[in-house]
Parts: sequence; structure tokens; C-alpha cells
Amino acid sequence: MADISVRGRLALRAAAAASWASQKAGRGKGSMIGGLIALRIDPTVMTQLGRGRRTVLVTGTNGKSTTTRMTTAALSTLGPVATQADGANMDAGIVAALSAHRSASLAAIEVDELHLPHVTDALNPAAVVLLNLSRDQLDRVGEINMIERKLRAGMARHPDTVLIANCDDVLITSIAYDHPNVVWVAAGSGWAVDATSCPRSGEPIVWEGTHWRSTGADFHRPEPDWWVDEEFLYGPDGVKLPLHLALPGRANRGNAAQAVAAAVALGATPESAAEGAATVNEIAGRYRTVRVGEHTARLLLAKNPAGWQEALSMIDPAATGLVIAVNGQVPDGEDLSWLWDVRFEHFEGTQVVAAGERATDLAVRLTYAGVEHTTVANPLRAIASCPPGRVEVLANYTAFRDLNRDLEANR
Repeated sequence: MADISVRGRLALRAAAAASWASQKAGRGKGSMIGGLIALRIDPTVMTQLGRGRRTVLVTGTNGKSTTTRMTTAALSTLGPVATQADGANMDAGIVAALSAHRSASLAAIEVDELHLPHVTDALNPAAVVLLNLSRDQLDRVGEINMIERKLRAGMARHPDTVLIANCDDVLITSIAYDHPNVVWVAAGSGWAVDATSCPRSGEPIVWEGTHWRSTGADFHRPEPDWWVDEEFLYGPDGVKLPLHLALPGRANRGNAAQAVAAAVALGATPESAAEGAATVNEIAGRYRTVRVGEHTARLLLAKNPAGWQEALSMIDPAATGLVIAVNGQVPDGEDLSWLWDVRFEHFEGTQVVAAGERATDLAVRLTYAGVEHTTVANPLRAIASCPPGRVEVLANYTAFRDLNRDLEANR
């Protein structure tokens, strides 16, 4: 690893002390406060920590944490990998992750979409994984086409960086379309609502099967270098590998394909990268199954319309109950109008319970969707209200966080 400046070393020592104090005070791991202090003392510390590493950045509206974990596992076949353990994907969390793994010559770093341009400038990554782009909470993030333009400009400043881009996502394709160094992956896109018009010309996007094209510009779906089906992963030079993941859902197969493509771009073999990605079975409590009284509950997280639609497709119709928990705190977005963009229909035969701080808002949406349900605001009690057996629990960010905290407290 490259040497850290005197000021940088001072910043990292102060960060370590702050993290230690936070842990001793019972205020958490302290990685965020440590990263914030380090950046305040030396704003260049991220760049210094990134020198001498080959780094993969992972960004997108949905799937960042999962794909980062898969990329880490795939890259681990080449050596130790610096990464976030907690998904903290803004500057302070990134500094904390790089500082905690000073000796690792590889890094797989999750990055919030809005932070990607300046983090790319700081770390000059070997590769950037571009997953998908759709609207998140408008009161927190902003208008989606503005984000696409900022990411396109940011990536244009790094022509040598390999972009691992999802060619099934119109907005992601626009970001990477003119870049000289792209690996295209057909990772799927279950949400096309935010890309009905061309981000470059404003004209309609026409879909013909899996292929799409703009009617007003020379802009169309590129041919993929990597793609997946229900059984295999396909890649360049005739690569065809079984891909049996521990995680459910079509979206996670696409995430795995992009993780493997990124690892291969850095020198991993397709076989070892695919085997590594397939070992990931839990991401910060997501997808895990826990015992709650007479129930076995599987926990799923969703944070925006596209993520909710994908998560709902993973719900097992044979489950005895489905608890949907929604909060409206700042990290969730306080405006819950997005509930009306999600298709909640078709849960016949499953007992549905609306839960969370905004259970009543959710109950109204379920009523208009024709979904029979009950309303129990406390998620633990909502699980208990279901018939004995297996319960699916789908929650947004703070509802998921609080439920996991309550589960730990009741162990």
C-alpha cells in the first residue's frame, strides 16, 4: 500500500480513537463517526487510502449491497479484499472500510449513486459496476434523468475504467453508451417505468422482446458479453457455467452476473468468480430466516418502487402469512406516494398484515388493490397474528432495521 501523509496518519489515528470511544459508549461500531473525522482532518484521505489498490465500485438504485458482497466473494479468489461490512456507502463509510483493510490490494466498494462521480475521481477504480437506475424517494434523492446525466459525465472523466453495465436498463446503458471500455451484461430489468422515453432525445423507447431502441436517436440495447438464464451463466469465448445461487430471485442472478464480470475484468477466472458469488447467502440480515414463536419468518428488504416490485415477486405463495411493514422516516422518504406505483395485487390464499409506523397508509393502498388484510402496527405482533408456519416479511429501510433490532432484543 502507498504511504499515507503525516496529516493523513493523524486523521486516521483520530478516526480510530473516535470509533473506539463510540464503541465504548455503546453507540455502535463507530465507523461512520471515524470516517467523518478523518475526512474533516484530511479531505484527501480517501484518495490516499485508495492508492495501490485495484478497486471495483458498485452502484445502482437497487442491489448495491448484494452485488458488492458477491463481487467481494468473487474477487477473494485473487487475494484479500477491502469492503464495507455494514453497507455504509457514502464518503465516511468508504473511508472507514478502506482504513480497516489497509493491507488489502483489492477493494469492492458500494457507492451511493449521488456520490459515485466524486468517489470515482478519488479512487480511480479499475472497474465500476452499474446495476440499474430508477427513481428512489424524490424528497431525498432527486429526479432520475438528472442523476443519469451526472453519472454519464462522471464516468466520461475515467476512460480507462472498465464499466460493467446492465444493457437491459435504458438509463444505465445511456451512462455507459459512449464509454470506450464497457463490458455489457444482460442483468435484467423488471422496472421500465422510469425509462419510457430516451434519456438522450426524449423520444419514446420501443421494446421488441428483450431488445429495445430509441425512436429518436442512434441509441439501442447493446449485445451483451455476459447473460444468465435459470440455470447457467454465459460469457465471452463460449463460457457456460452452472450458476446455483443461495439467494432467491431473477434480480440476484443478474447481480451475480455483473459481480462475476467485474471479477473477471480484474483477472479472476470465470469458474472461481462464479463459485465465489454463489456462496453469498445473507446481506446484513436480508434473506435470513428467523424463528419467531410458532413462526419461521424470512426477512426481505425493499426501499423504492422497483425494489418493492422485485421483492414481491420473491414472495412464496405457499407461506401462511405475509407481513408488509412500512415506515416513513427520513431514510425511507417521508412521502409515501410511491406505494401507489407498486402492484400489490394477487395474494389470494395468503394472510396479509399491514404493519409499521405507516401501516394505515399501507392498508389504504391494499384496500384499493383488493387485497384482504388486517392491520397490526408492530411488526413482531403482526408476525404473531399470522397462522403458525412460514411467514414472509417485507419491510422498508427503517422498518427492517427496527425489526432486526427487536428480534435481537428478544433472543
